[in-house]
Amino acid sequence: MDVLLVVVIGVIAVAVTTALAQKLGVAGPLMLMGLGIAVSVLPFVPPVEVEPELILVGVLPPLLYSAAVNLPAIEFRRDFGPISGLAVVLVVGSSLLLGVFFFLAIPEVGFPLGVALGAILSPTDAVATSIVRRLGITPRVVTMLEGESLLNDATALVLLRTAIAAIAGGFSLWGAVGSFAVGIVVAVVVGAVLGWITLRLRAWVHNSAANTAIGFTVPFLAYLPTEHLGGSGLVAAVVAGLVTGQGAARWFTPEQRLSDQLNWRTIELVLEGAVFLMMGLELKELVRQNVDDGYSVFDASWLALAALAIILLIRAVYVSILIWIQTRRARGRQRERLDALSDRIDEFEATAIPPLESAQGGGPRRGARGGPGGPTAEQARRRMSNLRGRVARSIADLDYYQAAPLGWKHGAVIVWAGMRGVVTLAAAQTLDRDIDGRALLILIAFFVAAGSLLLQGLTLPWLVRRLQIPRTDADRASHDEQQRLAEELRDAATAVLSDPDLRRADGEPFSADMMTKMAQRAAAPPSDDASSLAVEMMELRLATLEAMRGRLNEISSGGTYSTAALRHALADLDADQLALERRLHEDG
Repeated sequence: MDVLLVVVIGVIAVAVTTALAQKLGVAGPLMLMGLGIAVSVLPFVPPVEVEPELILVGVLPPLLYSAAVNLPAIEFRRDFGPISGLAVVLVVGSSLLLGVFFFLAIPEVGFPLGVALGAILSPTDAVATSIVRRLGITPRVVTMLEGESLLNDATALVLLRTAIAAIAGGFSLWGAVGSFAVGIVVAVVVGAVLGWITLRLRAWVHNSAANTAIGFTVPFLAYLPTEHLGGSGLVAAVVAGLVTGQGAARWFTPEQRLSDQLNWRTIELVLEGAVFLMMGLELKELVRQNVDDGYSVFDASWLALAALAIILLIRAVYVSILIWIQTRRARGRQRERLDALSDRIDEFEATAIPPLESAQGGGPRRGARGGPGGPTAEQARRRMSNLRGRVARSIADLDYYQAAPLGWKHGAVIVWAGMRGVVTLAAAQTLDRDIDGRALLILIAFFVAAGSLLLQGLTLPWLVRRLQIPRTDADRASHDEQQRLAEELRDAATAVLSDPDLRRADGEPFSADMMTKMAQRAAAPPSDDASSLAVEMMELRLATLEAMRGRLNEISSGGTYSTAALRHALADLDADQLALERRLHEDG
């Protein structure tokens, strides 16, 4: 009963504090952590020590999965290079340099344990980056920060395991590299397979409540077997989330997508708030353990402050190099080469591939050289179409880089927004209880996470205003882009009206009058008339919506439109379909 009461009070505290933070314009996680610290120092509150397994297994997988589902996959693919550099190279470099610092500052710790603590402090936090999104920073920066925080946990945890093994005398450089590679491969394979299987299963289960219940199990289904096989369960949860997020538009119904969105938003709110609340509640017990071990709060404070300064310095150097490389990439001559390649494809199709009518009339035709072993004209045409698609996607990527260039101001935001959080604290608590100075190391990790959130989180809005970075909405596309996409979808709706095989739900063809009227107003809503004519119009409208959604799925992988524009269009189609289906159900 006591545990249930604590959980109920905690949920209410999270909800009320989050609502209050929105009214005050303050980041909710910071207020929740402050509330936890205030409650922990009350004399009647017992010591709080959260088991790390509760966070590593029960909290992080669903949080990372939910973040991955909402990650803009097109933009993530485009910046996968810099994101992977931040998630791997920067984490490894920071861990090693922090290991040297802790070895010099606390000689009794030793270099391997210093590297272990460096690995604990190196990863940025996916929860903390939610602060960044609310500031209206360019979507490209938000995507890079979110992608980094989703992937760098695996690097840090593998380094932590390797360093702990080195303490016992089992360190091997190639063994560590092999362990990391195997862990990532296993995680990607298991996460992708589980994501695909559950995606198809959920497409088969049409009941939204049952579908959502299955969805809640996906991050754990990906995490548990991956950890058993020696991989990174957190990366598996991320991969499963990416697969689900990309397949939802194609396989789920509008009702299922809406249910998923609302339910996962609620879970994120509760879990994120609970994590930061627990971080504050643990402070008193951590301080007591350090005093018992002969260390003061000052010892942990100056070590944490120095470590945080080193982290930010290393990050600033690395991000500066990254921005310089990305700037050169945006200014390169790729466009001229891509345009030339596109012209050569046009020339090859015009001169070397037989026309379609000729290929059909004369039977199977051979390729450009006409040899018995060469491809048919249809095969050559298909290959050229695929190549043209890749070129078009590369041009769209280049347009993206040039339309959203990364300058030194964005680099400053990337550096200062790399906050530490729950992963740091949870990983610190996995240290063996027999390690000397364990409480000091955990308190250092707590001060780094809390100090990072407080210092960087509170000053980040000031930094953005000081840099005068224009405010943009990461979830909203430009008006021109939305108009272009809407026009393309309307063309798809108009085209389906000329399909002679178009049928009503009962298999009967639509009336000629209805087809004529709908062709004139393909994008218009139906009237409120409940007559049979109105029902037929609504059914025809549903058919056009299905055609528009099919066209949207086709162009989603091309990179011509941003994820924000695609999601906006899908949401509009879903809203129209839900409204029409409800009216048809009421009229029926």
